[in-house]
Amino acid sequence: MILTDYFRSEPDITWQIAKACGVTKGTIRLPEHKDFDVTSLSHLTEITNRFKSHGITPIIIEPLPNELHDHIKLGDEMRDECIEKFIKLMKNMSAVGIETVCFNFMAHYGWTRTETNIIERGCKVTGFDLASFEDDGFEISCEKMWENYEYFIRAVIPYAEEYGIKLALHPDDPPLEKLGSVGRIFTSLDAIKKGMEILPSPNLGVTFCQACYHIMGEELEKAIPALADKIFFVHFRNTTGTKTAFRETFHDSGDIDMAKVMKLYIDNGIVCPVRVDHVPTMPFEDTSVAGYDALGRLFAIGYLKGIIEAIEGNKR
Repeated sequence: MILTDYFRSEPDITWQIAKACGVTKGTIRLPEHKDFDVTSLSHLTEITNRFKSHGITPIIIEPLPNELHDHIKLGDEMRDECIEKFIKLMKNMSAVGIETVCFNFMAHYGWTRTETNIIERGCKVTGFDLASFEDDGFEISCEKMWENYEYFIRAVIPYAEEYGIKLALHPDDPPLEKLGSVGRIFTSLDAIKKGMEILPSPNLGVTFCQACYHIMGEELEKAIPALADKIFFVHFRNTTGTKTAFRETFHDSGDIDMAKVMKLYIDNGIVCPVRVDHVPTMPFEDTSVAGYDALGRLFAIGYLKGIIEAIEGNKR
């Protein structure tokens, strides 16, 4: 497996922590301000070189920039313009050596939590409880979401193939068929398979967020082999609960046997980037984006590295 971590575009403590942990590959979030042009090769090159100067080589963009993706998912009047910009971004990604983009098809509500201060081992983790979710009244049907998804992939897959870019679909989080009045379509293994089969391509695959699949009620022992040739990226994450009421956990304390799951990836011949996801907020740490704080990554990355090295070492 290829160890990576998640980085914002401006240097911060997460860059230093990852480097100290031996991470040299980056999953990067592009800048989200008016001075950054997602279609500019020079702007993307500048960001790429910034990471490289810190010893980190970007290999994945996550997420597909929301300034484009939000319109694409809703299928609004800016959709075609945003698709054209994404095609230009893929061409530029190829030029700078970034091979994968992680995207989702969660319209209006992205990944959603109702709580950010649940205490676990003296630290704070996030959680979701459907009973506490507040619906703002926005409506879009599952049928419309499937139409928008198909429109998008039919428009971009030929260019992804031309430029050698992998599109890695993340499941809905939480994986509920509806969130308020918003249809959610990637909430089961069968739905993910359907998404892959609408336009089969070697460049269309999945981000296997293992906790999402677990919360769906899928058996990871079956889901991982079923998608093995389509797993382009792994989110190494643990949770406890069900899709209507769950919380994040430390990586070693949730419902998923993390060493067993890593062995499943490796035994199924999956060699792809992997990153830790949704870490706790540690004591004395002020959160910026709950689940993506800095100090919790020390434990999570070390835990992930230890599992990978133990399993891969046993195979040598």
